[in-house]
Amino acid sequence: MKRNFLVLYLIIVLLSARAGGITKVACVGNSVTYGLGLPDRETQSYPAVLQRLLGKAYEVRNFGHSGTTLLRKGHRPYNEQQEYRDALAFKADWVVLHLGLNDTDPRNWPNYNSDFNSDYQTLINSFRAVNPKVKIWICLLTPIFDRHPRFESGTRDWHEAIRKHIRQIAKSNNVGLIDLFSPFYPRPDLFPDAIHPNPEGAGILAQTVYSALTGNYGGLRMDPLYGNGMVMQQHEPVVFSGTANAGETVRVAFNGTTLKATAGTDGRWKVAFRPTPAGGPYQAKIVARSGKLLLSPIYVGEVWLCSGQSNMELPVMATRSARTDTAGAASQRLLHLYNMPAAYPTNAIKWTREALDSVNKLLYLRHEGWQQCSPKSVAHFSSVAYHFGRQLADSLQVPVGIICNAVGGTTTESWIDRHTLEWEFPAILRDWYHDDFGQPWARERALFNISNAASPKLQRHPYQPAYMFETGMLPLRGYAIKGVAWYQGESNAHNIELHARLFTLLEKSWRAFFGNGNLPFYFVQLSSLNRPSWPEFRNSQRLLAKQLPHTWMVVTTDVGDSLDVHYRNKQPVGERLARQALRHTYGHSLVSEGPACAGVALQATKGGGGELVLTFENAEGLHATGTSVIGFELAGDDGIYHPATAHISGNKVTVSSQQVGRPLSVRYAWQPYTRANLVNGAGLPCSTFQENVSQ
Repeated sequence: MKRNFLVLYLIIVLLSARAGGITKVACVGNSVTYGLGLPDRETQSYPAVLQRLLGKAYEVRNFGHSGTTLLRKGHRPYNEQQEYRDALAFKADWVVLHLGLNDTDPRNWPNYNSDFNSDYQTLINSFRAVNPKVKIWICLLTPIFDRHPRFESGTRDWHEAIRKHIRQIAKSNNVGLIDLFSPFYPRPDLFPDAIHPNPEGAGILAQTVYSALTGNYGGLRMDPLYGNGMVMQQHEPVVFSGTANAGETVRVAFNGTTLKATAGTDGRWKVAFRPTPAGGPYQAKIVARSGKLLLSPIYVGEVWLCSGQSNMELPVMATRSARTDTAGAASQRLLHLYNMPAAYPTNAIKWTREALDSVNKLLYLRHEGWQQCSPKSVAHFSSVAYHFGRQLADSLQVPVGIICNAVGGTTTESWIDRHTLEWEFPAILRDWYHDDFGQPWARERALFNISNAASPKLQRHPYQPAYMFETGMLPLRGYAIKGVAWYQGESNAHNIELHARLFTLLEKSWRAFFGNGNLPFYFVQLSSLNRPSWPEFRNSQRLLAKQLPHTWMVVTTDVGDSLDVHYRNKQPVGERLARQALRHTYGHSLVSEGPACAGVALQATKGGGGELVLTFENAEGLHATGTSVIGFELAGDDGIYHPATAHISGNKVTVSSQQVGRPLSVRYAWQPYTRANLVNGAGLPCSTFQENVSQ
C-alpha cells in the first residue's frame, strides 16, 4: 500500500512539473552578456554558465549583442537589434538586463542622458507586455577600469552616474537589482581589456546572477572578524553582520536581548545592539533556517588596527626583547590579538603559479582568528602592535583587541582604496610596475615576485596601488575600531612630495571606510638608517603630523640601526604609540611627545655676528643624553648648512657656528643615521626638523 502511494505521489509530482513547464530565463545585454573575448563563448559566457548552475528545470538564452546601448538615441540601440526581437518572442519568465556600459561613449551620455530612465522603463515594460507575470532584474554595471582609453575623459564619471540612475530605475519600476559592480571592482585582473571579463570573471558573474535569482547565498555565515574570542568596540553599537539566503530571518541573541533581521536580496544582514559595557565574556547565538552559530567568548573594550609594512610586521620573536615579551605575555589577560599574516613573503623569490593565482583572488592574507595573548600567540605577532596593545590594556584595564594586517615592503598607495585613487590620483594606477611613481626597489621586487605570471600586465601584487586595501581592509568592513597605529614609509621615502599626497589620501580613504571622519591616526616616523633621503622624509612626516587633523607622530631616530632597516628594539616604539593614544584619545595626563621647536629668533652677538635662540614645547626637563648636544646645523642666506654648537637653558636652545655669521635657518638630526640626542624629561626624543628665523 505504501509503495503504491509513493508511486502515485511521484506521478503527481512529475505531472505538476510538466504542467508548470520549464522556467525560461532571458539574459539581455551587450558584449559582456554576449561573451566577447572569451575563447569559447558558447560554453564560457555567463548565460551558458548560468544554465549549468540552474540545471535542467531552466532554459537560459543569451540575447547579448556587442556594442549596444540602452539609450534609444544611442549609436547602436539595443531595441533595434534582432536579439531584442528574439528576446521578446522568447516570452521569458525571468529577464536579466545588463545594459549601460556602451552608454558611457561620448556619442551617447553627454547628448541623451536625460532619456536614460524613460528608455530603461520602456525596455522593462516591453518584457512585461509579452508576459505580464515576468520577473525582471536589472544589473548595476560591471566595472570599466582605469586602463580603458577614455577612462578619465568621461567613462569614469559617466559610469558612476549611470549606476546611480540604475538604482533609481530599479526602485521606481519595482524590479530586482543585481550588483555586478562590487564583486568585480577589486578584481581588475579579470578584465584583460578593462571592460570584458575573462572566463573566470564570466563564471563569477554567472554565480552572482544565480544567487540573485535563486536567493541561494550558501546559508548562514559571519563576516571574517566575527569569531570566538573577538573584541568589540565599547561606546559603539554592538553590530553583528554576515550573509544568509535571501529572505531568511536571522535571530541574534546577545547579552539578554534578541534582535532579528531579514537577509536582503543580496544575502546581507545586520543587527545592531545598544552599546554594551566593557568587559566579558559575553556570547552570541545566531540562528537562521540555514544554520546556527555560537560565538563565545566575546569581549567588549577597545579595538585598534595596527598596519603598515615590515617594521610594523616584525614579530616579537625577532626582536631584542623577545624572551621577556613572550614570558610576560601570559599575564596579559586583557589583551586579544587578531593576526592577518602574509601567505607569501615578498622577499627575493619567484612566486609559484598557485601563489600568483591566490594573490589575484585576494587570498594573500591569512586570517588566524582571535587569540588571547599568550607566549605562543605573541611570538609571531607584531612586536610594535603587541607593546602598543599591552600598554593600553595595562592603562585602561578593559579588554583590548589589536588587529594587525601589516605586510613587509608595501607602499602607501597599496593601502588606498581604488575609488579614491581613480578620482584623486588615477595616473598612479596605470602600469605601476613600470612608471616612476613606485619606488624603484619596490617595483623591481614586485616584478621579480611575479616573474612566473602567465599575464604579467594583469598580475596583482601587494605593493601595487589599491591591492592591500582590497585584500587587507575590505574584510574589516563594518567592524568598529577606535583608531589606527601606522608604521610605513620606507617604500615611499624616495619622493617626499608624492608621499605627502598619498598619506593624506590614505587618511581620507580609511576615515571614509570606517565611517569616522575623526578617526585618530598615530604613525611612526622613520628611524635612523644610512639612506640619503631619510632626513628630509622624516621632516616631511613631522610636518604632516602638524598639518593633518587627528594625526600624531612618534619619533624613533634614537632606536634605529645604521645598517638594518629592521632594527630590533621595538618595545619603545609600541610604548610611544600607546603614550600618544592615551594622551590624545583617552585624555590621560602624561607627556606623550618629545621636544618640538616652536620658534626661532636671531640674536646678535658681541662680535657683530649672530646666533639662533630656539624655543621648545614639550620641553620640561630638556637635556642631552650625552655630555653635549649633538645634531644642530646652521645656514645663512646662502642656504649652505654647517655644523653648530648648542647650549640648553630651560626650554631654550642657543645655536651658533663660527662658519655662519648671520644664521637664518637651523636644522636638527639631518643625517640619515643620526646621533642627535635632544630629549625631554620623559626621555622622548626631538624629531628631525628644519626651521627658519621667525619673521
